[in-house]
Amino acid sequence: MKNKTDWKTKSVLVTGGTGSFGRKFTEIMLRDFHPKRLIVFSRDELKQHEMRTNGLDDHSLRYFIGDVRDVERLRRAMDGVDYVIHAAALKQVPSCEYNPFEAVKTNINGAQNVIDAAIDMGVKKVVAISTDKAVNPVNLYGATKLCAEKIFVQGNFYAGPKGTRFCCVRYGNVIGSRGSVVPLFLEQKQNGKVTITDERMTRFWITLDQAVEVVLKAFSCMQGGEIFVPKISSMKIVDLAKAIAPRCSIEMIGMRPGEKLHEILITTEDGRHTVEYDGLYVILPQLSWWQTKNYENAKELADGFNYTSDNNGKWLKINELKKMVQEYSLSQRGR
Repeated sequence: MKNKTDWKTKSVLVTGGTGSFGRKFTEIMLRDFHPKRLIVFSRDELKQHEMRTNGLDDHSLRYFIGDVRDVERLRRAMDGVDYVIHAAALKQVPSCEYNPFEAVKTNINGAQNVIDAAIDMGVKKVVAISTDKAVNPVNLYGATKLCAEKIFVQGNFYAGPKGTRFCCVRYGNVIGSRGSVVPLFLEQKQNGKVTITDERMTRFWITLDQAVEVVLKAFSCMQGGEIFVPKISSMKIVDLAKAIAPRCSIEMIGMRPGEKLHEILITTEDGRHTVEYDGLYVILPQLSWWQTKNYENAKELADGFNYTSDNNGKWLKINELKKMVQEYSLSQRGR
């Protein structure tokens, strides 16, 4: 993958570093880019131990116990850090609904703490991981991630003209991530029946490798305030069920509270200030005093453009979904 950043000279920290994204990011950085220092920041001691004992150990790697709710610990962890990836979040929709104050403390207050600590410690660039659930949110998780997006975009105002730059990467469902429907379908397959909430449902679909690639691209071209959206495929939930459990019956159980029929990555309103650049959609900040000269040669989008999982031009077929699930299953056996 072409990358303009010289990672060998960079000290990098990833919050939520023991989550699905953080682990994959760590694997790829150690394998391909060899940063000067890589800090895995998370609150889970056991998962850090498991990462270390399962081969993610290197002279450049540091494991920090800490919570994004604790701004002082973030400041200590970011001492001497050049780049930060903010991936820590409470992301289970039902859990956030049942524990709303906790969701706010981690997803919103934690995002503010990351911004404050990064500015205080002179971090150069911060990329925050967002989600399609943040667009026109219908549940608390999505609402907290929308707030996090907004404060990361506008956090550039706090940094000043020569300070830290912040941006977001927004993408859809990640195959095999914690809380993904894939492990659920694999488990239900053993009982001969899988459950689907609505047969019309569609979702954006991305692999962890693709998610990491988008984040690396964001670091290469960000100038502050952008929301980077990858061009990814859509899939039908019914097709995924058929790919995983072709011989099983399918039971329709009705949509759950806080669930959408289709997902949105770019609204028509966002589309008015979105450009196509380097294989990505880039939602440019509407209020900015800093330059966005990187995008002067970007492709303008048609009036009324939006990007939703049901009007996408790229669709995953059942055989493609089978291959992705097989690759996911193989990766899990290796852990």
